[in-house]
Amino acid sequence: MFLSVFDMFKVGIGPSSSHTMGPMVAASRFLTSLRAAPFSAAGVKASLHGSLAFTGVGHATDRATILGLAGFVPETYDHAQADAAFARIRDSKTVTPEGLPALRFDPLTDLTFDFGPNLPGHANGMILSATDAQGDVILQETYYSIGGGFVMTQAELDAGKDTDDGPPVPYPFKSAAEMLDMALASGLSIAQMKRANELSRGSVADLDSGIRRLWQVMNDCIDRGLAQDGILPGGLSVKRRARGIHEKLLAERGMNLSPPHTINDWMSVYAMAVNEENAAGGQVVTAPTNGAAGVVPATLRYYLDHVPGATTTRVPEYLLTAAAIGGLVKFNASISGAEAGCQAEVGSASAMAAAGLCAVLGGTPEQIENAAEIALEHHLGMTCDPVKGLVQVPCIERNGLGAIKAVSAASLALRGDGTHFVPLDSAIETMRQTGADMHEKYKETSLGGLAVNVPNC
Repeated sequence: MFLSVFDMFKVGIGPSSSHTMGPMVAASRFLTSLRAAPFSAAGVKASLHGSLAFTGVGHATDRATILGLAGFVPETYDHAQADAAFARIRDSKTVTPEGLPALRFDPLTDLTFDFGPNLPGHANGMILSATDAQGDVILQETYYSIGGGFVMTQAELDAGKDTDDGPPVPYPFKSAAEMLDMALASGLSIAQMKRANELSRGSVADLDSGIRRLWQVMNDCIDRGLAQDGILPGGLSVKRRARGIHEKLLAERGMNLSPPHTINDWMSVYAMAVNEENAAGGQVVTAPTNGAAGVVPATLRYYLDHVPGATTTRVPEYLLTAAAIGGLVKFNASISGAEAGCQAEVGSASAMAAAGLCAVLGGTPEQIENAAEIALEHHLGMTCDPVKGLVQVPCIERNGLGAIKAVSAASLALRGDGTHFVPLDSAIETMRQTGADMHEKYKETSLGGLAVNVPNC
């Protein structure tokens, strides 16, 4: 089993990796298939199913799908260009992707929200079709956005392509128990094994530059969020709070009477800054998802800004360790809120951040596994119930608390010797089972929980 650090951490756009980035990627893949098809297409259509339908408007799924069919991709997304293209599509009722003729597409009639049963493969399903001049379907594909920006076709899902089928890696651990056994046998840290796996698929230069870019985008996102104020889009009139909290924290620095628990506010404000940017459709890094994008960078920023002796030279160790844990969660359970609730998003992110922080603070592989388990265990059962389908309430604050739990989990693990009662593998399996048992209304449909008990009109 191998998931690259660049699979777990992807540069993209808000507000959702599964509902915004995923549909845009799916549309891009469909265009690639259409370019290679022996047919002459005259139009395209899209239907959104399951969670993509129920919370699609709040997550900008419709906009992302339309822009994806016009040729936009998350990695190079430009907001101003997208706005201009979206207006043109609305007025002309056509999309003009590169390498294809102008295709009929009326956003009001050619994109539908299907609120019936989920498609069989996943709660986040969509069907894309191409039609000829007479309106007959000449090419159709079913896609699933399975969390964190990962996209699979129905055929790929049926064939098990959500697992790695590339060449062997030196340390192919697919469970935490195997990870610890390999660390013991090799004498390597988790980050060192993860790095060796990465280098078996790519170059040193690409790995190092890629990790530097990930942290740069994460850190820039924090800084942008701390500098912005105003009202977030979507209709809930949620005010940005990160800038105001940050300014108060800066004003209190050096005051002898500042209580120790103020450090929690620093952790929270870094995470909130990221998730406010995500809610506004800004550039973020999935970590492992957009809805949970604040936890990993906030915990790393806490380390760099507030821990004596911290150094940026350990950023790769942090991110590689976090990615190793995230890969275990995704492989053995889920990182999708639509599949397993927010335990799979913020819970997974907190486990990843706890592991990364424990590593850079000198933790052993056993202590790192313990830190991840503590963080994940104490998110078990958490529902995904965004008010009005927006990645704002409770998502923004929830990332702050996820970062606090990550730091606490790492600290507790470092106080011990790595031995503990509940293995990480058991916590991951429990999360999977809990997600399977969780009622659909608590899994990113906005049909239960806070989403129906908070006035949002």
